[in-house]
Amino acid sequence: MKTTRSINYAAVLTGTVLTLVLFSTGAGASKQTQSVSFHDIAANNGAGISYRRTGSPHRDALFDAIRAQPKFTFADVPRTPEKARGAPGVAIFDFDGDGDLDLYVTNGPGTANSLYSSQLVQTGELRFVDVAVAAGVAATDMDSNSLCYGDIDNDGDQDLYVTGAGEPNRLFENQGDGTFTDITVASAMGAGDRYPAGCSMGDVNGDGLLDIVVANNSATWDHRLSVFQPFGHNAPNQLFLNAGSNTFIDVSATSGVQILAGLPPGESGRTWATAMLDYDLDGDVDILFGDDQGAVPDAASGGVDRGIIHLLQNDGSGQFTDVSIEAGTNHPGAWMGFAFADFNADGHLDLFATNGGDYTLQLFPLPMELGAAASRWFLGQADGSFSDPGVGGLVSSVFGWGVIAQDYDNDGDADIMYYGGLDTGPYVDKSNPGVVLRNDGHAGFSYDLAALANSTNHSRRNPQGVAAGDLDADGFIDVVTVSNFDLPDSFPLLQYPILFGSAMDATAYYFPSFTPVGPGEFVPSGLKAVDGTITVEINSADNGNHWASVDLMGTSGLVSGGRSNRDGIGAVVRFTPHGGKPVMYPVSGGASYGSQDSLTLNLGMGHSHKGVLEVLWPGGVHNRFYGLRASERLVVPEIPCSYDADWKSRRDYRRCVVTALRELAAADRLDHRLRHRLLASAMRAYREARNRDDDSSDVSRPGRSGAHGRRHE
Repeated sequence: MKTTRSINYAAVLTGTVLTLVLFSTGAGASKQTQSVSFHDIAANNGAGISYRRTGSPHRDALFDAIRAQPKFTFADVPRTPEKARGAPGVAIFDFDGDGDLDLYVTNGPGTANSLYSSQLVQTGELRFVDVAVAAGVAATDMDSNSLCYGDIDNDGDQDLYVTGAGEPNRLFENQGDGTFTDITVASAMGAGDRYPAGCSMGDVNGDGLLDIVVANNSATWDHRLSVFQPFGHNAPNQLFLNAGSNTFIDVSATSGVQILAGLPPGESGRTWATAMLDYDLDGDVDILFGDDQGAVPDAASGGVDRGIIHLLQNDGSGQFTDVSIEAGTNHPGAWMGFAFADFNADGHLDLFATNGGDYTLQLFPLPMELGAAASRWFLGQADGSFSDPGVGGLVSSVFGWGVIAQDYDNDGDADIMYYGGLDTGPYVDKSNPGVVLRNDGHAGFSYDLAALANSTNHSRRNPQGVAAGDLDADGFIDVVTVSNFDLPDSFPLLQYPILFGSAMDATAYYFPSFTPVGPGEFVPSGLKAVDGTITVEINSADNGNHWASVDLMGTSGLVSGGRSNRDGIGAVVRFTPHGGKPVMYPVSGGASYGSQDSLTLNLGMGHSHKGVLEVLWPGGVHNRFYGLRASERLVVPEIPCSYDADWKSRRDYRRCVVTALRELAAADRLDHRLRHRLLASAMRAYREARNRDDDSSDVSRPGRSGAHGRRHE
C-alpha cells in the first residue's frame, strides 16, 4: 500500500538558527530482515587499491573563490560550480580475458585514471594491480567523468568509452593483448566539448554493431544557472551510429533522440542518466534519459516539466519517438541513475530510478508532498506503460546517484542497492549511507540496514558511480563505488530536523558547507572535503543460497544468420529456478550513474538446484536453455533460430539449430558437451511452444510478429 503524507516545508533563516515547519499526517514502518553482509577490502588502501579522486582544478578554484567571500547569500548559489570535485564513474569487466573481473575508475586532470587488473586467477587472492598507464588508458590529462564499454568491432574483447568534462570524449580500442589504442579521432567519437554524465552502448538498427548514446548535462559546470533556468544552459544528448571499421556517424539530429516530450522544439533537458535496453521486449533497443527538474517549478506549479524520465521507443530501424507521457514516466524529479529488472515477477521489465530524496528538500522552501522526490521503482505493465506504486512501508527514501538491481542474497528475486551524496553548494546531503532494499519477490522492499553495517561508512563519502559484479567468483555479487570527495571524521554531520517515521530517519544527515549568520546570509564553515575514494564491498556469501553464472555470446559474423553483437548487449534474460519465481534482467552496456556493471549475469536460485534460462536476443530471436545447474558457469551463444517462430516443420527448425551449432564448434566457440545440451534444449523448447501455444510465462510473448516470427532461411 502506498503511504502518503501531505507536507508543507517552510524554511526561515533567523540568525544562526534554521527553523523548519512541518505539517504531516500518517505513519509507517519497515520490517528489517537479516541477510548477507558486505565488507570493504579497499579500505585503508587494501587489496592493492590506493585510488584517490582528485578535484577538477578549474571548478575547484571557482568554489574556493566563493568561499573566500566575506558572506555567502542565496544569490551566490547559481554562481557556485557543479561537480567541483569531478563526477567519477566505474566499470567492471574482464579487459584482458584472463577469466577474472577488473575495475576501471575515472579521475581528474593531472591524475591518471585507474585500471585495476585483478590477480585472482594468477594468485588465488583477490588483489589488484593498477595497469592503466601500461595499458594505454590512463588519460592523465583528461577530466574524466562517465564511461561505458562493449565490443564495438565484434573481435572478442571489450572496448572502452570515457567521457570528459568540457573536452572531447575518448574511445579506446582493446587490442586483445592487455593494451588499448586511442582511436577517438579516427572513429569520430570525440563528441565535442560538452559535460556528459553518462553513456550507454546498444545496437539501435539491428546490424550487429554496438552504437553509443551520450547523455549531456549542462553546457558548463562552471556555474549552476541551468539548475534555476529551464533552458538556455543545457546541452542536447547525442547518438552515434556504428558504421563498421571502428567509425561512427553522428545521427543525433536525425534519429529523434533530441525531440523530447514536454520540451519546446530545439530545447534540451538537464540529463544525468541514460541507458539502452529493450524495455518493451519487442526485439529492439530503446533509450532512456533521466533529466533533472532542478529548481524550476513544474507544470502543475506554473512552470515546465523538464525533469522527467524520457522513454524513447525504437521503431526497429534506429528512429526514436519519445513516449514518456504515454508510458507514465513523465514524473518531474531529479532523476540521477537507472537500474532494471522484473521486481514483481510478472514478465515485464521494471525500472528503479534514483531521485533527489525526501530529506534533501527540507533545506529548500519548496512545497512538496512526501514521496514526490523519492528514489523509487516503477512497475512495467502489459501495455508498455509504467505504474508508480510509491515506496510503501519504506515511507520515505533518500537521494541517490548510482544504483544496481541485482539479487544480492541469491534468494531468487532482484534487489536494489544505491548510493549517493548531493553537493548543493551551501550544504551536502548525506542522507544516504548506502541503501540496500531487499525484495520480497513481489516488489515489496524492506531496508536491510545490517547489510552494510560492517563496511565503510558511506555517510562520510560522496559516492557517484556504482557498479556490481562477482569479483571473487563465489557466485554472489560484490559492489564497487567511487566518490568524488570524502568528509573526515572530524567534520560534523547534522541530522535533518524533519523525520518521517521511516527506517531511513536514523541516518538522514547533512553537512553544512556554510553556516547561517543572518536571514539569507552565510559564512564558510571552514571545513573542506578531501579527495574521494573507492570501495570494493565483498559479499559474505554465507546464507546457503545457490546460484548460476551466465555470459551471453552474440553470433553476428560467427554463424549464418547471427544478428547479435558479440557481448549480447541489448538482450533480455529470464531465469526461472525450479520451484521458484521468474526473474528478468536486461544485458546493459551502461546505466547506473555514469557506470557499468559486469556483463556476466549472476542468477540467484535460492534452494533450487536447476533452472530454465530464456534469452530474447537483439533482433528478436528467442532461445531457451533447460537444466542450468547450481554453481554452473556457462557462456550461452545466440542460436539464430527462434523456437517459437512459424517454422514449416520440426525438421527445418532442427536443421537451423544444428547448422548454427556446427558453425560455432568449427569456430572453436563451443565444446562437445554444451553443444548436445543446447540442441536438446532447443528441440524441447520447440516442442513445448507448440504444446502450449499461449504460455503467458514466456518472455517471447510480447512480440511474436516481425523479427520474432521470421523463419531462418
